[in-house]
Amino acid sequence: MRGRTGADSGSWTEDPYTEALDLGCGPLYLRAHDGWSLTLDVERWCAVADAADMTVLDRCQGTVLDIGCGPGRLVAALGEYGHPSLGIDINAAAVSRTVLRGGRALRRSVFDPLPPPGTWDTALLVDGNVGIGGDPALLLRRIAHLVRSGGLLLVEVAGEDVDERLQVWMENSRGTTGTPFPWARLGIAALHRVARGAGWSPVDSWSKDARDFVALRRD
Repeated sequence: MRGRTGADSGSWTEDPYTEALDLGCGPLYLRAHDGWSLTLDVERWCAVADAADMTVLDRCQGTVLDIGCGPGRLVAALGEYGHPSLGIDINAAAVSRTVLRGGRALRRSVFDPLPPPGTWDTALLVDGNVGIGGDPALLLRRIAHLVRSGGLLLVEVAGEDVDERLQVWMENSRGTTGTPFPWARLGIAALHRVARGAGWSPVDSWSKDARDFVALRRD
């Protein structure tokens, strides 16, 4: 989970998220006013790609755009696979860590101008990044503009059947909080509904190590 520039970038460009990336560990949480809370897996994000990640990378085709790349574990692994790839993230520390791992990365939002639109073979929304901006339909339409006709979008979804729109913030174990921002969580059924209206067709779904994924193909 990483984020979007502009008014709704919120905690993704601030401490405590940047501090957690610098340390390579949490605890770090997303919180909402109704008591909703989600523990963020900072340690996994800062580690090397794991077995579940590899099930995603095995499905990548051609050039790959990792949207919200965080500290770059997937971009680094894609380089080892021989896939030309680019990570984008709004957090400067995340971009720096990706580059230090040998990957290419830009400090950009998915909604910013990106090189080159309409030509990417595969895009990734891993670690809950389908929630970026709090409007999954808008996000998927934007990615459809970036990915070529017939290209792939590989999405990590929530394990339960949810379709949530939330106003959340980042918080660490000391109670330090970031600026609130909109977020979303989708399970498989909800993603399928949104995808069909945004120019994508579901083509596969799978699970590995308690993580769930969907493959979409651009119409």
